[in-house]
Amino acid sequence: MAEPTGSMDYRGQIEGATASSLEDQMGAALGILEGTIEIEDKAQIASGPVGLDVGTCNIVMAQNKGNRISISKQQNAFFAIPQSKFTRQILQKNEIVFFEHNRMFYIIGDSAENFANMFNANTMRPMEKGLLTFKEDEGVAIIQAIIKTLVQRPKKLGEIICFSVPGEPIQEGEKTSTLSGHETVIKMYLESLGYTAIPINEALAVVMAEMGEENFTGIGISIGGGMCNICISYMSVPVITFSIQKGGDFIDEAVSSEVGIPATKVKGIKEAGINLSAIPKNRVELALQMYYTELISTLVKSMEKVIASSSRIPKISTPLPVVISGGAAMPKGFKERFETTLRGIRLPFEIASIRIARDPLYTTAKGALVMAMSDSK
Repeated sequence: MAEPTGSMDYRGQIEGATASSLEDQMGAALGILEGTIEIEDKAQIASGPVGLDVGTCNIVMAQNKGNRISISKQQNAFFAIPQSKFTRQILQKNEIVFFEHNRMFYIIGDSAENFANMFNANTMRPMEKGLLTFKEDEGVAIIQAIIKTLVQRPKKLGEIICFSVPGEPIQEGEKTSTLSGHETVIKMYLESLGYTAIPINEALAVVMAEMGEENFTGIGISIGGGMCNICISYMSVPVITFSIQKGGDFIDEAVSSEVGIPATKVKGIKEAGINLSAIPKNRVELALQMYYTELISTLVKSMEKVIASSSRIPKISTPLPVVISGGAAMPKGFKERFETTLRGIRLPFEIASIRIARDPLYTTAKGALVMAMSDSK
C-alpha cells in the first residue's frame, strides 16, 4: 500500500508574493475567524474569496463579510418523484429546488429529506463514501445543481474559491469513484462559473480554521457523512493526509439495518441529540452507541497503522494538539469516547489536547476560506 501523503503543493500557489504581502494576507485571513457566524437563507453573489466544503452530507459555503463570516448550507441529497405539470406548479409555488431528468423531478438539497420522510424512504446522494459516484447518469448533474444553489457567478472573473477534497482512502475494497476524478469534476464546474478553483485537503482545512495559535501544527480530523479525514500538519504543511471510507452514513445505515427504520429517520434522531456517555434508553440509542464505538475504533486504529508505517513523521518533541470537526463528531460524549480509545494505541509523539472544533459543521468551509483569502492577490 502506498504511503498516504499530502500531494498538493499549496506553497507553490503563492510563489512570487512578497513576504510582507503574504503576512498581510494571512493576517486578514486569520482575523475573520474571530468574527461571528451568520447563516444565510440564500446564496450571496461572491464579492471576494470563497471557501467551499463539498461534503457527502452537506455542502457549505463561507464568505468574508467584514466582521462576520457568512455561511450558506445545503444538504447534498436528492429525492426523485414522477414528473407532471401540476407537480411542477406546486413545487415552484413552494420554492422547492428541483430539476428535471428522464421524466422525473429531482428534489435537491434540504427539501429532499422532507420528501423522503413523507414517503418513509431514504434520500439519495450524488456522493458515496466521500467521493462522487458515477453509478447513475444524473450524479454529476445533481452535484452541480446543488452547488449552484449556493455558489453564484462571482462579481470579479477569476475570483478564488478554495474547495475541500478528501485524502486518499486507505480502506481496502471496491471504490465507486477515483479521488482525481472527483476533484476534476468539482474543479471544472467551479471554473465554468468564472472562479479560479483551488483544492484543499479537508482535514488540513480543519487545521487552518482551528490551529492558528498552535502555528498550524497538529492533527486535524474531519468526521463527515461518508468519510473520516485525517491530516498531520507541520506549520500548515500537510505531512500525512489520508481518509477512511466510514462516517455518519455508516452509522445511519447500520442502525437502520439493526432496528428496521429508514436511515434518513436514524439520521434525524442522531442529529436531534444523543449522549454517548449516557445509558441507552431504547434499542435505537443502543445501536447508535454500538456503531459509534465501531467508527471511533476504526478511525483510531487506522491512525496507528498509517502513522507507524510512515517515514514522514516530523521529529517533534512538543506534544501535538488534536481538533475534531464534522457533524458526526457533535454528540455529547464523543470527545471522551475518542480520547479513551486513543489512549489505547501507541503513537511516536505525545498528544497535547483533544478538542471539538468551535463550529463543527462549518469548520472545513472556514478553513477553506482562510486558504482562499491567503491566496488572493
